[in-house]
Amino acid sequence: MREIIITELTQAFQDLLRGFAHYLPRLIVMLIIAFVGWMIAYLLKVLAHSILRLTKFSKLSENAGATQLLNQAALPSSTELLSRFVFWVAWVGFILLGVSVLGIVALQEYISQFFLFLPRLFVALVILFFGLLAASFFSRAALLAAVNVNFRSSRLLSISIRIIISIFALSMVFEVLGVAKETMLITFGTVFGAVMLSLAIAFGIGGKDVAREFLEKKIVTGKKEEKEDELSPL
Repeated sequence: MREIIITELTQAFQDLLRGFAHYLPRLIVMLIIAFVGWMIAYLLKVLAHSILRLTKFSKLSENAGATQLLNQAALPSSTELLSRFVFWVAWVGFILLGVSVLGIVALQEYISQFFLFLPRLFVALVILFFGLLAASFFSRAALLAAVNVNFRSSRLLSISIRIIISIFALSMVFEVLGVAKETMLITFGTVFGAVMLSLAIAFGIGGKDVAREFLEKKIVTGKKEEKEDELSPL
C-alpha cells in the first residue's frame, strides 16, 4: 500500500514537472511580450498625448462640454484621459497576445473577441465625441437664436436640444457596441417623448404671455384704425 502511494505521488510530481517544463518557455515568451507591449503602449501614450495637444483636442472637448463633466467627476483632463485609454488598450492587447502564446484553448475565443471589439469601440468613441460636440453647437445656436427673438424659455430650449442630441448619440454608441440594443431603443424613445412633452408644456406656458401681448397689440391697433375711420370725413 505504501509503495502504491509513493508511486502515485512520484508520478503526479513528474507530470507536474513535465507540464511546467512544457509551459515554461511559453511563459517566458508571454512575459517578454507583456514587457515589450508595456514599452510600446507607453510610447503610444506619449505620442497620443502630443498629437492631442497639437490638434488642441482640449479646446474641442471644452466646446463639447466634456471638460466640465470631467471636472465635476474629479477626473483628469480629456487629453490625459484619452492618452491613458490608448495606453491601457494597447497594453491589454499585448497581454492577451502573450496569453494566447500559452496555447490555452479556452482563452483563444475570448482573445479573438477582444480584438474584434476594438474597432467598434473606436467608432463608438468617435460617435460619442462628435455627438457631444454637435449637442453643444446646436444648443448654443438655439440659445442665441431664442435670445435674439426674446423667447422667454430660451435656456430650457437650449438644454432640451442638448439632451435630445446627447441621448441620440448615446443610443448610436450602444448600437455600435451591440450592448442592449432593444433596451436602449425603448429608453431612447421614452426619454425623447418625455423631453418633447416637457418642451411642449414649457412652450405652452412660456408662449401664453407672448400670445396675449400679440393679441392685445392687434386689438389695440384694430381699435385705433376704427377710430381713425370714424373721424375721417371720407
